[in-house]
Amino acid sequence: MYEQDRIARLNAPTPRERLEALCALTEARHAAGRERPAPGRDVNNHIHTTYSFSPYSPAKAVWMAAEAGLATAGLMDHDSIGGAREFIEAGRILGLPTTIGAECRASFAATPLAGRRINNPDQETIAYVALHGVPHSRIDALTAFFEPVRQARAKRNREMTVRLNVLLEPAGIALDYEADIVPVSAWADGGEVTERHLLFAVASQLLMRFGAGAALVAFLRETLRIAVGAKAEAQLVDAGNPHVVFDLLGVLKSDLVEKFYVPATEECPPIAEVAAFTRANGIVLAYAYLGDVKDSVTGDKKAQRFEDGYLDELFRVLKTTGFDAVTYMPSRNTRDQLVRLRALCDRHGFFQISGEDINQPRQKFICEAMRDPFFANLYDAAWALIGHERLATESLAEGMFSTETIARMPSLEARIAHFRDAAQDQYNA
Repeated sequence: MYEQDRIARLNAPTPRERLEALCALTEARHAAGRERPAPGRDVNNHIHTTYSFSPYSPAKAVWMAAEAGLATAGLMDHDSIGGAREFIEAGRILGLPTTIGAECRASFAATPLAGRRINNPDQETIAYVALHGVPHSRIDALTAFFEPVRQARAKRNREMTVRLNVLLEPAGIALDYEADIVPVSAWADGGEVTERHLLFAVASQLLMRFGAGAALVAFLRETLRIAVGAKAEAQLVDAGNPHVVFDLLGVLKSDLVEKFYVPATEECPPIAEVAAFTRANGIVLAYAYLGDVKDSVTGDKKAQRFEDGYLDELFRVLKTTGFDAVTYMPSRNTRDQLVRLRALCDRHGFFQISGEDINQPRQKFICEAMRDPFFANLYDAAWALIGHERLATESLAEGMFSTETIARMPSLEARIAHFRDAAQDQYNA
């Protein structure tokens, strides 16, 4: 019982409380002769926390990663690096190697991709990019870089809340942005408020209004005009479903966003600006590959065409813009898609990174698809990120993509091996 209470405290209000709970958990298990599960080979570089949207605080996310048997864990929040220091300290407490990063949207308006649907289901010209391996000395600089993004997004969130309330009026629901949405986020601590937070507030209100059951499904179908599949319906009518609010959020995200979405403009810096910032601060800039969607693995994306139709051109743009890497998820795409993608990465000299997008409780921290020997390079990549992060924290000139490092080691393969070994030597010492 004490252990369950301590696990619950991993989502306490403050980082100090959460880390104290993690220390208590670790000490209690050690005293009882119970250590954390022995890590396997699995890695994950795309774990969201409450600083963007997730059921897990940074400390809880690292705990869950360790319990799942991950060998390494990587932070990836939207428009925020606010949870980084807690994530790093949680990894230290548990002895789990970590890497930190963030995800943001950038405008490709000044590139040949202007007007294209890139990797963003909601908007043309705007693409998601990942900032990996943030040197710890540059956390504050990245926080400052994101602050105008956060403020611009907050303004747009308020506009979307107004639109949502029009849709929800038949249910007698009216959301207040400050009272209903901000409190379910880590905004006050430097986190971001995303469309998922708006939908979480909607899901919570709908469950209060209808409860789980047929009336809820009927409202979704008949009033909101949302398609509810058989699997989702079974989840939403199950009164004992502990994840019903997240399942409902997934249904809403699939069909409702386009009905209240306000295009993002001010919060999406030009990609050239993002590339210049990451280069100056020793951060690994990665393009987040989505690929054409047929059947959505995550259940919250409709069938839609993205960058596959012009992938060769996209890679040329990425190369000239200043990208270092491409990140992808083996569980999300077909083998043919990823064979083509990886060949282009090799042709253009892009570092390949991966991770399973964790932002809801049904997801597993381990991506079993990555265990395919075809993706063996992704294990080395995760360790190389950790090595890069440690060495670039000591000196930006020692980072994997610094001018000095490339001059010494022009081969990407040699650099990956070097930074992998540096990280593994540190944790094996």
